[in-house]
Amino acid sequence: MNHNSIIVREGFPFIIPLGIFTLIFSIFGIIWAASIFFVATCFVAWFFRNPEREFPDGANAVISPADGEIIKIENVVENDFLKGLTRKISIFMNVFDVHVNRIPYSGTVADIEYNKGNFFSANLDKASELNERNSVLIKTDDGKKILTVQIAGLIARRIECWVKEGMHVRKGERFGLIRFGSRLEVFLPHDAIISIRVGDRVRAGETLIGWLK
Repeated sequence: MNHNSIIVREGFPFIIPLGIFTLIFSIFGIIWAASIFFVATCFVAWFFRNPEREFPDGANAVISPADGEIIKIENVVENDFLKGLTRKISIFMNVFDVHVNRIPYSGTVADIEYNKGNFFSANLDKASELNERNSVLIKTDDGKKILTVQIAGLIARRIECWVKEGMHVRKGERFGLIRFGSRLEVFLPHDAIISIRVGDRVRAGETLIGWLK
């Protein structure tokens, strides 16, 4: 399915009703209500924006899978998919960030696992383990493994994943969406070189976050 539209189709169930209310209130001359719904319509349409991005060159370059702020970089043992020591990068997306997620490195989707959960604020550490999340494991052509985890936040109530197991995916390709504020984590091999720091702002499909050895 094509996900290249300027606004992702998942946004239309929100945008269209708001637009209809804007029109109705305008017809009946209730300007204050029409103004509120017009602003809401514009904001939601903007939230579901889906801009084009150009990723940096380099065969071993890993790009950010999400827009947002780097809130943590750490060495952790990941036991579910990677079975060992990894470099974990956590990215927090607020409601003003683009929420379309992109593939950080080319390869084959080796596994996808969805887990129901709670909806704590996505900037809290416990969100990683307790919130609704969707894990996508990518196996590179040379056998390395990269894990991306989409995590729903306090307001978010739906994770969209557009890829399936066995698909070959390309770096920078759109693979999913999280609605209204969330978090994304990427786990790299333990010997990966990290090029960003905590507090940096990154853009999905565009910002270089590291290299694989």
